[in-house]
Amino acid sequence: MVQIKSPEQIARMREAGLVVAAVHAATRVAAVPGASTKDLDEVARKVLAEHGAKSNFLGYGGFPATICTSVNEVVVHGIPSEDVVLKDGDIISVDCGAIVDGWHGDAAYTAFVGSGHAPELLELSRVTEESMWAGIAAMKQGNRLVDISRAVETYIRRQPKPGGGRYGIIEDYGGHGIGTEMHMDPHLLNYVDRRRGKGPKLVPGFCLAIEPMVSLGTPKTEVLRDDWTVITTDGTWSSHWEHSVALTEQGPLVLTALDGGRAKLAEHGVTAAPDPLA
Repeated sequence: MVQIKSPEQIARMREAGLVVAAVHAATRVAAVPGASTKDLDEVARKVLAEHGAKSNFLGYGGFPATICTSVNEVVVHGIPSEDVVLKDGDIISVDCGAIVDGWHGDAAYTAFVGSGHAPELLELSRVTEESMWAGIAAMKQGNRLVDISRAVETYIRRQPKPGGGRYGIIEDYGGHGIGTEMHMDPHLLNYVDRRRGKGPKLVPGFCLAIEPMVSLGTPKTEVLRDDWTVITTDGTWSSHWEHSVALTEQGPLVLTALDGGRAKLAEHGVTAAPDPLA
């Protein structure tokens, strides 16, 4: 069952989303050469406490940290550790969430540690982020869930990969509904699988976490012995971007973006819904 939210409930989710945005801002600053991923987790923990919010990652299925820190070939669910120290040239995807008054926010970004990154890495992150925005722009009344999947996949497939070949759209992980829980129905693929049909029709009150994960090589992944860390099977590096989005009568509202998604949606000819907290 898809949980449909009222405008008042979407406003509460916007509060949680802004806390996630604050965590993103603080961890971006902290993601420098010499910092451990445990250091970033501490930063996130402090920001959540300052806002009176709770982590929806800590303890989720036994997850032992406040955020996920996925470095280089790690796709998702990397566990922060004192032993993982960031180096110049690394890339890191930080995934985090917040709970405010029982309502959830969830978002992720990819950052470049230090300098000297290869053009293919810069392009990997750009393509992944822009495919997310293509998917968000497809979150319109009357569309179906598959239209978001198609928008994400189409954008990625149309981008030339430096050096040739194709980007790997990660197959085993995707987006999801969000609201009174972090992970809810429906599951959102980042590609079209005709066996799954068109999915539900998008109506006001629909809330989704849209999160493409893309690698420089394979779409296949494996889970390490810690039962959390997901890596590409061929060791190629990957990028992960995510926003939580609500569909309203006035259009999509990006709950975890400071401006509600206004600037990026405008690039797609879409007007973002008014911010209920403005």
